[in-house]
Amino acid sequence: MPLSRGLVFALVVFSSLLTDGYQNTTESPQLHCVLHSNHTACSLAVGAGILTFLSCLVFLALDAHRAHVVNTHLKVVLRLLDIILAVLWAVIWFMGFCFLVNQWHHSSPKEFLMGSASAKAAITFAFFSIFVWIFQAYLAFQDLWSDVAVPYKRCLDESGVVLTTLSPLSTSSSVNMPTSGPTSQTYSSSALSPYTTTLKAPCLAMMPDS
Repeated sequence: MPLSRGLVFALVVFSSLLTDGYQNTTESPQLHCVLHSNHTACSLAVGAGILTFLSCLVFLALDAHRAHVVNTHLKVVLRLLDIILAVLWAVIWFMGFCFLVNQWHHSSPKEFLMGSASAKAAITFAFFSIFVWIFQAYLAFQDLWSDVAVPYKRCLDESGVVLTTLSPLSTSSSVNMPTSGPTSQTYSSSALSPYTTTLKAPCLAMMPDS
């Protein structure tokens, strides 16, 4: 399930940086971010991870109660919100991944004694989070598309009358009635309705001999 994976990935990102993401150098006891001593990089990853973790919890709660929602418009709004937030988190994690990689590339490997494993874990799971949220947006869009009302055709068959739609005839053509009757007339096709009724043939029953 994408939401559960996104929750786990976000948990790994912010927990790894909160655990070993801040280290002191050999010259100073002051804590620095292991990503090029840039506190913005660590703060961004930790903040994005915590907010993503909370968003996943909210999404999971909404999915659990979505079956009890009767209002159709509310369901559409929830699915649209799901799509928007999923796309937003995919963009944020993409930008965050690029920023973290850039800062790690400029970091000195010997500047800190520890914390490199936590930085690599945060970068790796930030990268995986991009595809998780893209897939979540795709599932939300597919779910929304499947619930959209589409026009449908109905064939009416009641009391032996079948209604069929015919293409309009040209105005120049005419329908000639049989001339065997005393009142034979010619009717223009413009007077005909585009909807004609076709009666079913009556059922023949065998009558007992008298």
